[in-house]
Amino acid sequence: MIVFLNGKFVPEEQAVISVFDRSFLYGDGLFEAMLIFNGKPFRWTTHLKRFEFGAQFLKIPVHVTPDALRAHVNELIAQNNATQALLRITLSRGVGLRGYSPKGADQPCLVMSLHPAESPAATPPQWRIITSSCRLPANEPLAQFKTCNKLPQIMARAEADSAGANEALLLNTNGHAVEGSRSNLFWIKDKTVFTPPLNAGILPGVTRSAISELCKTFCLPFHEANATPGELARTEGAFFSLTSLGIAEVVSLDGANLSQSKITKKLSEAYWDLVRRECV
Repeated sequence: MIVFLNGKFVPEEQAVISVFDRSFLYGDGLFEAMLIFNGKPFRWTTHLKRFEFGAQFLKIPVHVTPDALRAHVNELIAQNNATQALLRITLSRGVGLRGYSPKGADQPCLVMSLHPAESPAATPPQWRIITSSCRLPANEPLAQFKTCNKLPQIMARAEADSAGANEALLLNTNGHAVEGSRSNLFWIKDKTVFTPPLNAGILPGVTRSAISELCKTFCLPFHEANATPGELARTEGAFFSLTSLGIAEVVSLDGANLSQSKITKKLSEAYWDLVRRECV
């Protein structure tokens, strides 16, 4: 695999950074992940906007223009012959003085890499999930971005792995179900699609936004609301959205089977149709 590293395209074996890089030492950085379909990034502008906003929030300069970055992405796709993949863009504050202070870290590190992506499935994958013991803080400003410090999500996913589950459901400090370790949460009740509000402490997912648009297209009521795991168990269906798979249907929560809705499959099919239309 060819990797983009600070303006150069190098084999992955040569794509190395300092052991004193702050993303390695403290998770001081952020990343963005997006789907490459038919050789083109899906919703590039939306992803880039979140990435740039995160960099501004963390006060990490991006020493490349949006147009130049897109050109680098196109070249990376071409060099890897990757018509369908997952693109990860990582921005670190770089190397600085020892300690938490960001003083002296004035040479950010920018890395881009491509990874295999699964082909769209005829039906959404079915997930068995568990409720994680980890908690996310409600009203957390950092939840708006994909920072390089994701320990709660890592611990939650480890719990899911140990339980033989596909995903872990995280609650916030108010006891509400908010998201998966790598995905946004939705549920269906009275033929209405619900998802947690952003102030619950969730990532404003790009796929989450696309689901909202599709609901409007189908004249499906769409609302933001809070719910407990017990309330999720009494819904007409639940699903997660994520860049790599689109939609994954929840079939069980903590060992108890959940109802399944035709709306989930309808939205999944519509999502992949949307990807195909935009990535031509």
